[in-house]
Amino acid sequence: MIDTVLVVDDDVHVREALGQTLELAGYRVRLAGSFVAAKDHITRDFAGVILSDIRMPGRDGLYLLEHAQRVDDDLPVILLTGEGDIPMAVGAINKGAFDFLEKPCANDVLTDAIRKAMQARALVLENRALRSEIARGDAAARMIFGGSDRAEALRARLRQLAQIDDAVHISGGPGSGVAKAAEIMHLLSDRAGAPLARVAGGDLTPAQLQALLRAHAQGAVYIDEFTALPRPTQHDLLAHLDARVGGQAGARIYVGTTDDQSGDLVADLRYRLDALRLHVPALKDRAEDIPVIFRHYVRQMAEQLNAMEPDVTPEVIAGLLAQDWPGNTRALMNAAMRFVLGLETPLGDAHLGLVDKLAQVERTLIIEALQQNRGNASATAQHLRLPRKTFYDKLARHGIKPETYR
Repeated sequence: MIDTVLVVDDDVHVREALGQTLELAGYRVRLAGSFVAAKDHITRDFAGVILSDIRMPGRDGLYLLEHAQRVDDDLPVILLTGEGDIPMAVGAINKGAFDFLEKPCANDVLTDAIRKAMQARALVLENRALRSEIARGDAAARMIFGGSDRAEALRARLRQLAQIDDAVHISGGPGSGVAKAAEIMHLLSDRAGAPLARVAGGDLTPAQLQALLRAHAQGAVYIDEFTALPRPTQHDLLAHLDARVGGQAGARIYVGTTDDQSGDLVADLRYRLDALRLHVPALKDRAEDIPVIFRHYVRQMAEQLNAMEPDVTPEVIAGLLAQDWPGNTRALMNAAMRFVLGLETPLGDAHLGLVDKLAQVERTLIIEALQQNRGNASATAQHLRLPRKTFYDKLARHGIKPETYR
């Protein structure tokens, strides 16, 4: 998550005041009293931005800027200036500083500058990661977004199953990407050079299935809503799967179901397809991935629609995290399209009162704290400095389950 601010100031009172302001704004903060104390935090993959005073004993803020640019010239550095330092700060902007703020700085001015720097940093790191994934040719990394444990586990499971040339039963909530999972496994498999056919199971006749299997003998067939397959087609599918187990070549089979889907399946076919299972987690179960996925869709939609990419503010992210997304990634994509077109924001809070807005922010902060503490309720309560009873009352009020974030 791109949310860390490295605050560098030799004045301990100023340093701690800045840190407190930024923590209240939802950022993680690292405090350093000098360049020497800060330099080990400055790395090419640093997931955040730097806020540094210009005038410090020894190596000053300008030296820190030069060092940061040598490490990563895309790492945003915001400089804090005194009244007499403004010409110096303007010169630093020309040398690559992201911005400068004059002390004393109003809290809203500070947090607005940090927000813009964070967005720039997030875009840089996400683009780097995407280029790296494309270079590796890893379809799981390229097509599954997010850095949560559940996202990592899903990518690992997709890579594992791709190498087992057998049928896979994929399940997930509506809009979660069940068909995409089949596509990813096919792209990662030894059959990637041959086509993957996608068909709906409801009206698939035995003759149509046999034709598909012959046409894609070197490739694969994905059957969506396979529990709706007519009984005769089920028997033919089972025969095909049994023949492949016996060593005969033929199309690899993927079948998909949504979590609320049921059907009248031949028992042997059900048991046969239970051998290799994959479940695509719901978006609400990996909420920390929502900002990354949404930003990806916003960039994608802006490019497709030839529109200006709108600013994804912390308020927008808070609104996204406050929703359960029963339509999963498909619903998030639709929200991104409407956001790019200016039809609506994902906040859904244009008419909310102050109490509801504060509740929305509170829910977001609790979720973020749970993510940071891997769903440990006691550690999260301590992190938020809340009595345990108060913390559990808030969990109940917002419908949050700590185990979701483990």
